[in-house]
Amino acid sequence: MTTAVCPGSFDPLTLGHVDVIRRARSMFDEVVVGVARNSTKSSFLPVEQRVALARDVFSDVDGVRVAAVDGLLADFVRTVGAVAVVKGLRGGADFDAELPMALMNRHLSGVETVFVVGDQALAHIASSLVKDVARYGGPIDDLVPGPVAHAVRAALRGGDAG
Repeated sequence: MTTAVCPGSFDPLTLGHVDVIRRARSMFDEVVVGVARNSTKSSFLPVEQRVALARDVFSDVDGVRVAAVDGLLADFVRTVGAVAVVKGLRGGADFDAELPMALMNRHLSGVETVFVVGDQALAHIASSLVKDVARYGGPIDDLVPGPVAHAVRAALRGGDAG
């Protein structure tokens, strides 16, 4: 059985993320969605909520499971027995940002990173843009899965987004 890890902060999970994860599942027997804390960013949604939302979104997809990543991705990859890390690319800037991480992860774990080119129809969707649109009351229902849209709006209201 081949396992891959699709890591990210998923803050929030977008339809672009969903596309890449579903396509990764078509290439590997199992995909572990690794929900990470990003040490360079402050979180919009708590990691526990991001894990719960991802589990809800992928509950109907056999071979996809979700777990929080605490610490180095290289350690997480070894723990789950993954043979690859899968990252989505929307364009050249994503590649420039992802390449050094892929090289470091290979250095630390020996595991290769597989880049999946995202669906061009979703290339404009970024978690940061989703948050900006939502903060100003714009529509996000065609950018994120339904449960995520609800959670984002609830977080902006300061209420329970669970």
